[in-house]
Amino acid sequence: MAPRAYWKGYLKLSLVSCPIALNPATSSSERISFRQINKKTGNRLRQQLVDDVTREPVDAADKGKGYEIDKGIYIDVDDDEIEALQIESKHAIDIDSFVPAAQIDKRFYDSPYYIVPTDTVGQEAFAVIRDAMKGKGVVALGRIVLSKRERVIALEPFGKGLMGTTLRYGYEVRKAGEYFDDIEEIKVPGEMLKLAEHILETKKGDFEPEKFEDRYEAALVELLRQKQAGFKPPKSKEHLAAPHNVISLMDALRRSIGSEKRAPAQPKKGRKRVAGQTEMLLPIEGKQAPRKTAGEPRRATTKRSQGRRKAG
Repeated sequence: MAPRAYWKGYLKLSLVSCPIALNPATSSSERISFRQINKKTGNRLRQQLVDDVTREPVDAADKGKGYEIDKGIYIDVDDDEIEALQIESKHAIDIDSFVPAAQIDKRFYDSPYYIVPTDTVGQEAFAVIRDAMKGKGVVALGRIVLSKRERVIALEPFGKGLMGTTLRYGYEVRKAGEYFDDIEEIKVPGEMLKLAEHILETKKGDFEPEKFEDRYEAALVELLRQKQAGFKPPKSKEHLAAPHNVISLMDALRRSIGSEKRAPAQPKKGRKRVAGQTEMLLPIEGKQAPRKTAGEPRRATTKRSQGRRKAG
């Protein structure tokens, strides 16, 4: 069953409209997450709101929003006042324009969503908008209110549905010049460039995200498995060694090509499963039942005992 829709409303193109639902296209729920605990008791910690001046605890009913206009001076704003702001994009995505997809700077892309029609009556209008964009190389731009904030959203055909990606505003994207202006202009020698391009060619491949492995997540899983089994891994004090200074970049490129030639060709492997992911001993909701640990005693089966059972 698909998860509950994150947003419901209407998609509008001029006089054509249809009811739609937005569903997040990504999820981080499978990642290992930790709770804050009291090391002395092992109990979970709960955060408490405290008045910054009086240092007294504050009840949840007294919590509000404020915009700081001066040091320690705030304008009080109620949730009802924010909800009363009438913005059409709270309930509809009105397509304002169509722009070439290649013109959208990748830095502006934020969060992706799957967009689907929510009833059979509106499916035809949804298909008209979707198919009109297919093959045109354009992206539809509209506006939507998510988490009480208006966002620009880019819509494009994706399979039988639409992919909607929220875009960042111009003031949210930092100027590259602030970081790149101090990089010196260097004329790379032609021979050196050819060697680097050759290395690049030997490492060409296809984009296969199913082969990505979160090695940090796998290490966390293994750490938790070992700790629950009673093993205490030693605290590592080793640090990654800094890369050696390259005296001759040309020699380094040549050695890189030599190592590529000597390395045996590796057979293609299928999708690699994260080691230990389904073998965790921790009781995680939705996972398999924990297996027996290596430390649990097993009943040994000897040849003599097997003989008795056969005789009986």
